[in-house]
Amino acid sequence: MAVQFIMVKEQDNDIRLDRWFSRYYPDLKNGQLQRLLRGKNIKVNGEKATTSRHLFVGDEIRIPPLNISEKSNLPKDLSKSDIAFMQSLVLYQDNDVIVLNKPAGIAVQGGTKTERHIDGMLDALRFGKNEKPRLVHRLDRDTSGVLVLGRTANSAARLAESFKTKEARKIYWAIVVGKPKLLSGKIDAPLSKLSGVGGGEQIKIDFENGQRAQTLYRVVDFLGQKAAWLEMSPLTGRTHQLRVHAAQVLNTPIVGDGKYGGDRSFTLGLTNNNKMHLHARSIRVPHPVKGVLEVTAPLPPHMQDSFSFLGFDEKDGSRSVDYFFKES
Repeated sequence: MAVQFIMVKEQDNDIRLDRWFSRYYPDLKNGQLQRLLRGKNIKVNGEKATTSRHLFVGDEIRIPPLNISEKSNLPKDLSKSDIAFMQSLVLYQDNDVIVLNKPAGIAVQGGTKTERHIDGMLDALRFGKNEKPRLVHRLDRDTSGVLVLGRTANSAARLAESFKTKEARKIYWAIVVGKPKLLSGKIDAPLSKLSGVGGGEQIKIDFENGQRAQTLYRVVDFLGQKAAWLEMSPLTGRTHQLRVHAAQVLNTPIVGDGKYGGDRSFTLGLTNNNKMHLHARSIRVPHPVKGVLEVTAPLPPHMQDSFSFLGFDEKDGSRSVDYFFKES
């Protein structure tokens, strides 16, 4: 493969360099991109660039031969079962947006030892379009629920901006061990990342050097002091924010979250104690073309079983995202 020189097009105007590569070379890992930039192998208008550089129409990107599949943005061969699986997840779709109900246990993007993931199967959701849908936000592997995709580059950029500027409002449902002392409130506890065992991320509360992290919550129902059903809405988007705030601020770890709740997160005697009980229940986000989009995802089977066992009734939950914010 020879060196390529690619001009930035109108649909990519004012996009960050790393996001441009994520859009057109999704198989290029961030670490690889960083090394190529440090070595001046990738340049913009003949100059050294950084991942945070914004690109504009007419900018010229120098791209060296890459040790990846450079056809990664073309349709991939998927099995019939993978296509059926992905299409079964669709909660909502129009010409600009697709919304999925992501199951717990499947990663949104690939990584070490992760070959099967949502991003790798997005070609199943083209539905006649030349472009495959694009991710605009993330959910943890073990978190289920609403996942929004942009069907065009422009729609994806507008949706991603909504998440960045906090216009997107999200509600999560969680079953936790124990009952918070206050039935509702606002958690304001900054977070920092630590290097975990085996290279994984571990998040901790850090009031001195942590990044701002805020969460609204309310207790919808509870079973004595043993368990509670929480509605949580993150006002910031830090990694593992809800899990850490539940475990370390409210002292009520999410069921199945051994990483932050330890053995206590498995003590309720539920059939699915080992599965994370955190679900992205609903989202309200400006539609990239007009109006507002609000979508709700049904509970996954393991949480339905736990709701039934604990005597919680889904009808007691918020009727919409706005309702939660008014009540909070």
